[in-house]
Amino acid sequence: MSKSRSTIDRLPPVHPGEILKETLGDLGMSMNRLAQEIHVPANRISAIVAGERSITGETALRLARYFGTTPGYWMNLQARYDLESAMDEWEARVASEVQPRDAA
Repeated sequence: MSKSRSTIDRLPPVHPGEILKETLGDLGMSMNRLAQEIHVPANRISAIVAGERSITGETALRLARYFGTTPGYWMNLQARYDLESAMDEWEARVASEVQPRDAA
């Protein structure tokens, strides 16, 4: 018998900074070096890696160009993190406060 989503213990969402940190580690590259290469302040990269800052559209464009990915890859990581974080915090409250609209 399968458990419903609300009864399964979920892992905490993964911030895109964790993915960036792993990528840098795999490449043996420092955060400062990446910041220099993509022409952003070093504290932007360190804040993203620390999970203290979101990846913006501009940063996604720069990361995508540098790493040969797409901006959507980085934005999707951020959007998924944001949604999963909101679900962890607000899902039960929203379910109790918002009733589905009746079909016409």
